[in-house]
Amino acid sequence: MNPTAHPPPPHTKPPVIVVTGASAGVGRAVVRRFAELDRARIGLVARGRSRLEETAEEVRALGGEALPLPADVADFNALDQAAEHVVNAFGPIDIWINCAMATILAPFKEITPEEFRRVTEVTYLGFVHGTMIALKHMLPRDSGTIVQVGSALAYRSIPLQSPYCGAKHAIVGFTDSIRSELLHDRSRVKICVAHLPAVNTPQFEWARNRLPNRPQPVPPIFQPEVPAAGIHYLAHHPRRELWIGRSSIKAILAQKIAPGLLDRYLAATGYSSQQTDEPENPARPDNLFEPAPGAFAAHGRFDERASYRAPVLFATEHKLAAGLLALGAGTIAFALARRNHSGVRRRPASR
Repeated sequence: MNPTAHPPPPHTKPPVIVVTGASAGVGRAVVRRFAELDRARIGLVARGRSRLEETAEEVRALGGEALPLPADVADFNALDQAAEHVVNAFGPIDIWINCAMATILAPFKEITPEEFRRVTEVTYLGFVHGTMIALKHMLPRDSGTIVQVGSALAYRSIPLQSPYCGAKHAIVGFTDSIRSELLHDRSRVKICVAHLPAVNTPQFEWARNRLPNRPQPVPPIFQPEVPAAGIHYLAHHPRRELWIGRSSIKAILAQKIAPGLLDRYLAATGYSSQQTDEPENPARPDNLFEPAPGAFAAHGRFDERASYRAPVLFATEHKLAAGLLALGAGTIAFALARRNHSGVRRRPASR
């Protein structure tokens, strides 16, 4: 089941696309969408060969073409070689989607320097490497679109994921800088960011976890087909940023209005909201340094709790987002004002 979206503009030939993190989670859902709607020719980048081969078979079954390319995005040379293989097989790259990520759930004081570095190398420097390589191919042609798969956590950090939140903040920072440079050069290359809500992906099966219980996305939870629809739309209708899901909009706007209040709110709720009641198995494998074994695809284990519906995304595609954003900002401001007002002690009336 896929959320509805406008079909892309007609192409004289199917677009050539590179997707990092293509073998599971949001990346795999993105690949399926481009294969189904565009019959795209897709370079699939991830570390694990077996899941890449499975993803390639899905692409071909949906009418697209696929080139599995095992590579670690933290390794610039390996990613650069993967891009060359795509160009040699399919032609110039039209769309590059940076989606690979890694994380660890733990208090900052319990994270080692090696773990923090690894999350940063994948989730931030992997995007830097991908963007460098995409621009190398796109700038000489003065054509192409880069989509960074961001997160509401790029604006509003949460506890227990400091390396991941830091990386997502950094992605916004370096992308804004590049966008200004492209505008200065009057380049036709576009660079965009899609900020995601909590998504039902295998991330919560294989992320390194030092919490006592099994991890979960912070509700509300969306199926990966929802951000895939948004990323597909953004790639064909480039804009600066796309905030996907009502929870992303609320978090980003609330951070702009009352960041201190959110600090205290997340201090009280951020630990419990990221864990289920099931105890964690400390011996289970994770994917921080090596691919995790298992039959993982786009979805995680939260299908019964995850939604395929994203009215805000529908509104964006139908040019209604500005009104919804204004309404959302007004609602948040009103709620915070009421909370602040109710928290102020009234002075006794003077006699």
